[in-house]
Amino acid sequence: MKNLLLSSLLLISYLTAFAQNQTRSNRQLFTIQEAEKQVVLLNNQSGFIPIKELSKLKIASVHVAYDHQAAFDSIASTYNTVTNFTLSNPQIDSTVFALHDKLKLYNLILITLSDSSPYTKKLLNFIRDQQAISNVVIVLAGSGKNLAFLESLNSPIIWYKTNTAEGASVAAQLIFGGVAATGRLDAAYGKMFKQGSGYTTQKTRLGYSVPEAVSVHSDRLAAVDSLVRAGIAAHITPGAVVLMAKDGQVVFHKAYGKHTYSGTDVTRLSDIYDLASVTKVSATTPSVMRLYDQKRIDLNDSISKYVARTRLIADKADLKIKEALLHEAGYTPYIKFYEQLKPSDMGVDSSAAYPTKVADHYFLRANYFEDVMWPVTLRSKGGTRGKYVYSDVSMYMMKEVIETVSHQKLNDYVLNEFYRPLGMQSAGFLPRNRFPKSRIAPTTENDNWFRSMLVQGYVNDPGAAMAGGVEGHAGLFANANDLAILYQMYLNKGSYGGVKYIEPTTIDLFTAKQSEGSGRGYGFDRTKLPGQATKTYASDQAYGHSGYTGTYVWVDPKYNLVYICLTNRVYPDDGKTYGKPTMNLRAELLNIFYEAVATGK
Repeated sequence: MKNLLLSSLLLISYLTAFAQNQTRSNRQLFTIQEAEKQVVLLNNQSGFIPIKELSKLKIASVHVAYDHQAAFDSIASTYNTVTNFTLSNPQIDSTVFALHDKLKLYNLILITLSDSSPYTKKLLNFIRDQQAISNVVIVLAGSGKNLAFLESLNSPIIWYKTNTAEGASVAAQLIFGGVAATGRLDAAYGKMFKQGSGYTTQKTRLGYSVPEAVSVHSDRLAAVDSLVRAGIAAHITPGAVVLMAKDGQVVFHKAYGKHTYSGTDVTRLSDIYDLASVTKVSATTPSVMRLYDQKRIDLNDSISKYVARTRLIADKADLKIKEALLHEAGYTPYIKFYEQLKPSDMGVDSSAAYPTKVADHYFLRANYFEDVMWPVTLRSKGGTRGKYVYSDVSMYMMKEVIETVSHQKLNDYVLNEFYRPLGMQSAGFLPRNRFPKSRIAPTTENDNWFRSMLVQGYVNDPGAAMAGGVEGHAGLFANANDLAILYQMYLNKGSYGGVKYIEPTTIDLFTAKQSEGSGRGYGFDRTKLPGQATKTYASDQAYGHSGYTGTYVWVDPKYNLVYICLTNRVYPDDGKTYGKPTMNLRAELLNIFYEAVATGK
């Protein structure tokens, strides 16, 4: 009887806590939805909002007594690099002129105002000066009466009445297309802004909200926290960043743990990870899709059409592009290039003789790829053509095809064609050339293969590292938000931000099952084969890929779902210290999201 009473009390306690948490979540959702309803877009005759060509913009935000600067900037910076400034007192000429000098390097100025801002002639002159030389967007929080002060300006104005952090977030999203503008003025303000005024826009990019916005209980995602923490405690990984987007909204994005088990660098949402084989579907495959759309390559083309040297090798002369993408070309799975290294191939300082950096104070001699690695690749023994054998070598070949056809290095091609236009700020190869070491999660403390040192910001894969850090199978780095952008573009059938990157029919072709043997698409992994661990709710439309370093991307069109999991599970020494993993953390997390999404409310 006592046990029954105790169980009843525990159940009541749980249900009470659940109800309280759910009430908080619903209250937050209500606040967000109210902000979305009341935000009004004015002066958008040119259609500048939502912003389109991100790669052409250098953006500054200028806050003038704006109460929710952090909320605004944190959201705006998920779409593009935004440098923030504060105009503390527009009445002081020296302060204004100093800011003018700083803003000359930016061609889009976001100016945020509130009821506390000093609505004076000097503030108006400052805004007019910026309008004369740059694109300007004005965000106004608070009383609509202040709109009358702005009616002589021709820049787009975003106004919301309730001055909250949620309102600031919605305003930032509206600028970039994360939410649609639908609001109308509830009254006339000044001579220009009539009652009922307001422009309508379409949602064109990812938005940011709470799980309840897509009919998912926040409490059902608490299991994600528990599982990741258990994984860290079990030394599956020292840290992780996990993201879920549904219906075009990022509703779960959390960072866990640290970069290392004993270190002090706490994992942050913006941390950059070595994606390993996720490179195949985030760099190589989209490049092939783009070139296929442009009719510059055909899937039935022989690789030898573009890689001339393969014409001289009997077992490689007529292998087709589609066979390489399906891992059915008979290429060997991988090659231990580091076994070819000689002491004379390595140097500790950069020079003309040793230009290829593979780690701190570790350089390979000039032309090592051309002289050693490429000939070894071409001579590598072939397997059974038509049989599925997962192969990194196939993606070495695809990189050569892409570079031959595009006349660009793979890293430059994907940066120019995809990452910059999409607003993927961290994505790219060779991250140490662009970001501080502290922002990049290390992969190994002591590389087991050939470097015998900490690897942080250099690609973990030995072959990709020795090839200079850029290869078709590995070498790409990114944070979770950037990957969510790319995979939302795939989910959108190739369009994002109002721009078409890949034809819808091409997305469908590459992500559909193209092999009866493996079930794979062209480049993409799909649902598992019979007899393997299956995802309970995964549809037959789902696709994605995993990476050896502990990364995972997954898209399921049936549920409008994008899932990103980034870990550095190979730290510190690829299992030598802590042994083989006792759980498949990445897949188990996906199942939690599937269950939460599939069951809904």
